[in-house]
Amino acid sequence: MEQETPVRQTSTDRRITLAADLQLVQGVLMEGLPFLGLGMFLVLGLEEDVLTQRFSFIVPFFSEHMLLMMAMSGIFAALRIIGAVGLRRNRMWGYALSVINCGVTLVLMTFMLPAGIADGILSGAALVLLLIARYGTTPIR
Repeated sequence: MEQETPVRQTSTDRRITLAADLQLVQGVLMEGLPFLGLGMFLVLGLEEDVLTQRFSFIVPFFSEHMLLMMAMSGIFAALRIIGAVGLRRNRMWGYALSVINCGVTLVLMTFMLPAGIADGILSGAALVLLLIARYGTTPIR
């Protein structure tokens, strides 16, 4: 009976796994929970002013339309979680979707301050890990 040798995880694999974990945490906690909170908010029939008293963004439009922001959060959560699953399964589409998610988040984070800081840290770290995993020590020329 032949014994299988365990596959050793390379540094590239570890970087992609860590990037996927960062994307998963961000998708579930930072974007998924507000979307789930929207459902509770609507079921309880609370006024939108309850949210705007506790949360604010640097752009007044976002603060004034908090329920729409929570709904959009669900879309971002779904895309980020799908990308993370693709990364975990070693699929190039997961890599591409995650890079796009990180890029979009880094652009939007400036409008979402102060919450955008945490988004920027998680997405920026994941983007760096993904790019290093993909290109590694390949020279530019």
